[in-house]
Amino acid sequence: MISDKKGIQELVEVLAHKGLRYIIICPGSRNAPLTISFASDKRFECISIADERSAAFFALGIAIHTGMPTAVCCSSGSAVLNFAPAIVEAYYQQVPLLVLTADRPAEWVDQGDGQTMRQKNVFANYIKASFELEVEKQDTWPTNRIANQAYNIANALPKGPVHVNIPLNEPLYGQVKNPGQRPRILEELAPRNVITGTDREKLDSLWSTSSKTLILCGQLPLNKTLRAALEVLADLPHVAVLTENTSNLPNKKFNACIDRLISGFSADDNEKFRPDLLITTGNAVVSKKIKAWLRTYKATHHWHIGFDPFYSDTYCQLTHRVEVEPDYFFRELAQKARPIESQFGLLWKNRDLKTQLKHEEYTATCAWSDLKAFQVINQYLPENSKLHMGNSTPIRYFQLFDPIPSVQYLCNRGLSGIDGCTSTAAGDAFANQLLTTLVTGDIGFMYDSNGLWNKRLTGNLRIVVINNGGGGIFRIIPGPESTAQLEEFFESNHPVKIEFIAKAFDVAYYSATDEVKMESVMKQFYAPQENNRPAVLEIFTPQTENNVVLKAYFEYLKNL
Repeated sequence: MISDKKGIQELVEVLAHKGLRYIIICPGSRNAPLTISFASDKRFECISIADERSAAFFALGIAIHTGMPTAVCCSSGSAVLNFAPAIVEAYYQQVPLLVLTADRPAEWVDQGDGQTMRQKNVFANYIKASFELEVEKQDTWPTNRIANQAYNIANALPKGPVHVNIPLNEPLYGQVKNPGQRPRILEELAPRNVITGTDREKLDSLWSTSSKTLILCGQLPLNKTLRAALEVLADLPHVAVLTENTSNLPNKKFNACIDRLISGFSADDNEKFRPDLLITTGNAVVSKKIKAWLRTYKATHHWHIGFDPFYSDTYCQLTHRVEVEPDYFFRELAQKARPIESQFGLLWKNRDLKTQLKHEEYTATCAWSDLKAFQVINQYLPENSKLHMGNSTPIRYFQLFDPIPSVQYLCNRGLSGIDGCTSTAAGDAFANQLLTTLVTGDIGFMYDSNGLWNKRLTGNLRIVVINNGGGGIFRIIPGPESTAQLEEFFESNHPVKIEFIAKAFDVAYYSATDEVKMESVMKQFYAPQENNRPAVLEIFTPQTENNVVLKAYFEYLKNL
């Protein structure tokens, strides 16, 4: 059965034929025509999640894994606003979401009717496109066009969220048999961009005259073609390739762990390592150190490769935007590039090797702390698995450790908020078969504890909570520690027992208070759990010692 509203019938048929598979539905009444129609159609996999914020992040996790639009649907009113954090993250991370919000009839907006507010264009600042469907009309042509357009825009590079607001009149629960009519499908053909003529000549000329070329990679999905091209370029003596674990480009020829690599640069080092040509690709770069350094020691030319609608000039020296797919650009470059006499690549690699040795020396003997806990986590991460890193301290600690080649690294670095990390990881775990680990902080975990309020959690999800008594990031960044408000208002110290949260949602719970205990539970933690459920491991670290150990770590790296 399907809703008796012809506009809803048309919307459902278009999305089914476009290939939409996953729809996260939040319970409500105003969206009943959508719920009835999607949930009774076997072409869709519908998942019910009560918390709208968690639901949207769960959809984000699925879309990150599949690379295809995932839909999230809710009732009218404040439910709509709870989608906002995930929508903003999807917008800046360039992840395709299709946001379907039921609404009250327009004539009742601002007239004191329940659950009625101004929903049209409510996400206008953080959405690729917004539409409003008039599904109550008998003529389904407008609905057909908008449904096609919304899906195509979400899926077009750069991908991102699209909002479709759907005012619905009562009655809401009328049903008919699915007429099964094939709708008109609007295909969007987007030929791959190429670089030709004078544009190619300009880039070739700059490349061939730059003896110090630095390639910096931000957040990227796994791409073996891109990695192979960068491997060829990294062999050239005038090229150095810098990556982060979120670049998903593991290779010994590249220089990972940027924060440990550039810590302690002397005045002489700043000039030696300064590039003539900076080439960037990918989305967000985590390292604040490299951003600050490149803003001070600017390259003569800066190219950004990829689809960027914002003209992002992160390093204040952007000279060329090249809107093509990164794997195409670097493959073409690798085929034509010739070596230039230089010691630039060797300079970076030698420093990388030296800092790696210093890192290993320090972490082998450092006291129990966040840093030591992350070292142990890295040792036990399963091969061929996925790792989601919570924002604030977890993502920064992981940047200090060499990426594991068979592990895929993910993090909500579009907006870099702590909200939704658990739900995003849960969505990704639901959509894939790999063991999926989330490492998050205690505040981030509690902020998204409703991520466990989900009947469809899968047994391949593992959650590690680093409990350092609050927001540990505020003892690391300069400023908060010098205030009288550090513990109560910045760290947000709390009495919450995470064990009880896990038990409330029927999730296995483990804990560790030191390195020995942590190592003793890791195998049990990663073993299959009862009833094929996820598991939570809470690791307690010393609140006042973590920043001392980390600061001493960076001091140790300076002595190369």
